Amino acid sequence: MKELFPAKQVMGFVASLVLTVVALLVYYTDMSFTVGMTILLATAFIQAFLQLVVFMHAGESKDGNSIYTNILYAVFIAVVTVFGSLLILLWDM
Repeated sequence: MKELFPAKQVMGFVASLVLTVVALLVYYTDMSFTVGMTILLATAFIQAFLQLVVFMHAGESKDGNSIYTNILYAVFIAVVTVFGSLLILLWDM
């Protein structure tokens, strides 16, 4: 019966709930902007990684390395797009 219980998914769900509570605490407590944004960004990236690994089973296939490579490439393209847009639209470069 133990092999039928999804312990990994339950622990991932509990960790997601804890990260959500931490993000809510940033909202409800009186923190400085930089501390609050640092905590929010850290919890967001941790939760995104947790979702990919635990719930989307990114590392369970034979080609796990190619999946992670594609994710890193997508993050790189997103960062280039955001900073390129900021350079053109806000900073007039």
